[in-house]
Amino acid sequence: MKPAETILLDHGSGGRASQELIKNIFLAQLDNPVLACLEDSALVETGAGRLAFTTDSYVVDPIFFPGGDIGELAINGTINDLAMRGAKPLCLSLGLILEEGFPLADLQRVIASVRTACNRADVPVVTGDTKVVPRGKGDKIFINTSGIGLVDPGLDISSRNAGPGDMIILSGSMGDHGITILTQRAGISLQGNLRSDTLALHRLVQKMLAAAPGAVHTLRDPTRGGVATSLNEIAAAAQVAVELDENQLPIKPEVGAACEILGMDPLYLANEGKCLALVAAEHADRLLALMRSLPEGADAAIIGRVTKGPAGRVRLNTAAGGSRIVQSLTGEPLPRIC
Repeated sequence: MKPAETILLDHGSGGRASQELIKNIFLAQLDNPVLACLEDSALVETGAGRLAFTTDSYVVDPIFFPGGDIGELAINGTINDLAMRGAKPLCLSLGLILEEGFPLADLQRVIASVRTACNRADVPVVTGDTKVVPRGKGDKIFINTSGIGLVDPGLDISSRNAGPGDMIILSGSMGDHGITILTQRAGISLQGNLRSDTLALHRLVQKMLAAAPGAVHTLRDPTRGGVATSLNEIAAAAQVAVELDENQLPIKPEVGAACEILGMDPLYLANEGKCLALVAAEHADRLLALMRSLPEGADAAIIGRVTKGPAGRVRLNTAAGGSRIVQSLTGEPLPRIC
């Protein structure tokens, strides 16, 4: 296939096109040992200890949706990126790009959600910036957030640490955010309580790390590209294989029904309040019970395991008794998901 000569929506999917863009453009020009890790947060060594640093941008459409809005999504998403390296979030920045004509009432509503999310997580916004572009040169509001957190000495959470024998825990049901945005954007009304799962996960992660020191090897929040793409990235980084059990995948009935109607695969839908935890097998059941005892992990499930190879392969054992290869997301089924 001929390489793209312009930016496509697919480049923002979090799937193969995004990975190629990062490799061919950004790493080709900016490569350094910290950036090359391509984790949810960068770890920076300082004289006072290790800092986790992350940044993200939010362009979700619509900006208000069942279960949240762009403001809450931005705060929770940035906190979660820090949490996926085991960091304790310290503070956030908030950058806004506003389109001329955006209602002030909507801006107040978004910032009120930011405040509520920060208060709930106990992580403050300490700096920010606002820019306004002419009408028609943006789309209502875009948000950029950055976050800084502290990582305890000796803690090493990384995709590269996944090893054969690790069990894979998903902290809750798949596809809630993605299918909610899709149905809202399409104006589709379906039975059931379809709601985004946007949620901060730092407290859940800290309790897991404290309960079983050294047992949590890899953490990842499966946002764009969903569980399938995140596990492909982990398998490639660690040079291992992954096996999933379809019967164990936690999917809410209303999400499953919506996916059947719309022809979507929950494995590729974005999640905004869930994490994948790859943990030592001997601690998996205890960590699963801990997660299920907390509101953030009430629907957690062990969905698979890490094996020796072939390196980079993700295989799904289907409910029908067969198996299929699960690849990274190709194409952009739903742009501007977060």
